[in-house]
Amino acid sequence: MAGHSHWAGIKHRKGRADKQRSKIFSKISKEITVAAKLGSKDPDINPRLRSAMQAARTANIPKDNIERAINKSEINKNLNYNNLVYEGFGPEKIAIIVEALTDNKNRTVSNIRTIFQKFGGNLGEAGVASHQFKQMGVIRIDKKKISDNEILELAINSGAEDCSSGGSYHQIISAKDNFYQVKIEIEKKIQDFISTGIEWFPIKAIALDKEKTKSVLNFLETLEDDDDVQHVYTNLEINNNFSKVGLKA
Repeated sequence: MAGHSHWAGIKHRKGRADKQRSKIFSKISKEITVAAKLGSKDPDINPRLRSAMQAARTANIPKDNIERAINKSEINKNLNYNNLVYEGFGPEKIAIIVEALTDNKNRTVSNIRTIFQKFGGNLGEAGVASHQFKQMGVIRIDKKKISDNEILELAINSGAEDCSSGGSYHQIISAKDNFYQVKIEIEKKIQDFISTGIEWFPIKAIALDKEKTKSVLNFLETLEDDDDVQHVYTNLEINNNFSKVGLKA
């Protein structure tokens, strides 16, 4: 996975602007509520809830907010959320996968289609873009938590496939089917993660020039600004220089 670059990683390198904080809180809180609703409210036996709570702590979401999000799963018993995946092509024919969490499918698909069209892209059918990606398990850890050598040894011993360090975080990659076992082993040493989960990695990244990359990055951020969108993945090759340009202030 050396050299791999995708939107999820770029978000963490940039940290996103303060104006995004409320949206980040909202998205993580929604994930906590849904995770608690679908499984146990005990994070020790509910991996999805545990991952969401780890993300909440990393985002500095207050403990009271986390507890309210968990309790909300009991209050709104008739409110059902659906996990949806959309595929398409954005500006410059860049492949896009969007993961959404919504209580209104019609609203969500309408909003996402409008964003694609606004930027000259097309929202497609299932399978139109996903064949250009593969799903892998990902764990991101703040570099302040553990040294480069220690995380590499931990990743090897846990059965991970790849480990890289750059910027402010370490990134551990595992096979999708082995992800939770790897995560359990990592958690024996470290409990606080920037993010964990199954993500879409491009099989082959596409490089564009600076101006075209800026256009695609603005498209990606607009997608993520939608309240129902949880994650966005792309096969755009984004290096460290491009990761610092083109995003709205």
